[in-house]
Amino acid sequence: MSYRSLAICFCALLIFWGAPEKAASSPALVDVPMQQFTDAPIPRFKVDAAWPKVPDDLMIGQVPGLAIDGEDNVWILQRPNSLGFSDTGLAQEPPIAVCCKPAPHVMRFAPGGALLDAWGGPAHVPQIGGVSQWPANVHGLHVGDDNTVWIAGNGDGDHVVLNFTMKGEFIRGFGRREDSKGNFDRSTLGGPADIAHSPKTGETLVADGYINKRILGFDEDGEFTRFWGAYGASPDAQIREGTFDQSQASSDADGGANPESKTFGDIVHCVVTGPDDRIYVCDRRNNRLQVFADDASGAITFVRDIVFAPETGGTRTVSDVAFSPDGAFMYVADMMNGQVWILNAKTYEQLGAIGRNGRYPGQFIWLHSVAVDSKGDLYTTEVATGRRVQKFVFQGVR
Repeated sequence: MSYRSLAICFCALLIFWGAPEKAASSPALVDVPMQQFTDAPIPRFKVDAAWPKVPDDLMIGQVPGLAIDGEDNVWILQRPNSLGFSDTGLAQEPPIAVCCKPAPHVMRFAPGGALLDAWGGPAHVPQIGGVSQWPANVHGLHVGDDNTVWIAGNGDGDHVVLNFTMKGEFIRGFGRREDSKGNFDRSTLGGPADIAHSPKTGETLVADGYINKRILGFDEDGEFTRFWGAYGASPDAQIREGTFDQSQASSDADGGANPESKTFGDIVHCVVTGPDDRIYVCDRRNNRLQVFADDASGAITFVRDIVFAPETGGTRTVSDVAFSPDGAFMYVADMMNGQVWILNAKTYEQLGAIGRNGRYPGQFIWLHSVAVDSKGDLYTTEVATGRRVQKFVFQGVR
C-alpha cells in the first residue's frame, strides 16, 4: 500500500473517531504558572490544553500574528515556510509520511476551537512589475471593526501591508515589495511588523520596524498622514542595513537594551490602539512600551515609558499588548522571559504575570502575540521553535 493510501485511511479513521464533537467539547483546563506582585486583585486563568482543533492532516508553523474579530473568532497568521520536510511528509511528491500538509497562512477559529476558514498565499494578491506582493515571511495580523484583515511581512523585500476581506479577497495594499527608501519616505515601508486600523478615522497605523524605525499612518485612499519616532520626535534613527534575519532578533550587536534611548531600537514590534484611545508602541529591543496620546488634530504627544525587566537580553521583552474587555487590565507579552505581564490599565502598575519559559501548556517559547476576547479569555502565539497558539480561559479577578 502506498503512503498516499495509508494517509487517506489514517485520516478517515481519525475523522471517524473524532466525529462526536459534543462528547469531546469540554475543555481540558490546566493550571498555569502565576506571579502576583501586589495585594491588588488580578485576573486568573487556566489554559485549555485541547484548543484549537486543527484538522488532522495539517501542521501549523511559527505563529507571528493574532487577532480577535467582533464575533470572538480567533484569527492567526502562521508561516508554512517555517516547516521542514519532517513536518510535512504528506505534502511531498510522493508522500513520505502519513502526515502532514502545511496549513494556510491565515486561519480563523471559532471560540470553541473549530477551524472555520483558511486561506493565503500569492494567489490572493496582485503582481507589481512582475513581483508578487505576498510577503516572503509574514509578520503581524490585524482584523478591523470593518471586518477586513490586514497582514504584513518582515522577510527579504517585504515592505508592504495588505488588506483583504474576511474570505481573502484582496482590497488594497500600502507600500511595495522590494521598494524601501528609509524613515522619511512617505510612500514606502521598511519591514513592517504590525498594523492598527481605525474605521472611525479611516487611518491605518503601521509599526514600520524591522528595517525602518518609526510609526507611519495612511488614510483610506492610501495617502500618507503622519509619522513619528521614539518620544513622538522625528524618526531620524538609523535604519537597518541589509536584510533582517532571525539571528538579529537575539543579537547583542546593538549594545543591549537601552530603556532610556532617544530612538526606537532595531525592532519596532507592535502598534496598538487602546480602549483609552492612546497608542501603544512596542519598542521590544529596548525593553519598553511607549505610550502616546492622540488629539483630534492628529498631533502625537508622548505620555510615558513603561519598562519591563530592563536587564533582559536576547530577544528582549515587549512584543505585544492587549486589554481586558472592561479596559481595567493591560496584558503585555514578554518574549524572552516567556510570560504575560498584567498591569493596571489606568496607572500602568505592574500587578502580576502568567507563564514561564517552557513547552508545556501555559508556558512559552518566543512568545510573540497576545489578544483578548469579549469574555476576557486570553490568547497567545509563539514563533521560532514555539510554533503554537494557546487559549487561557478567564477564571475571574481575585
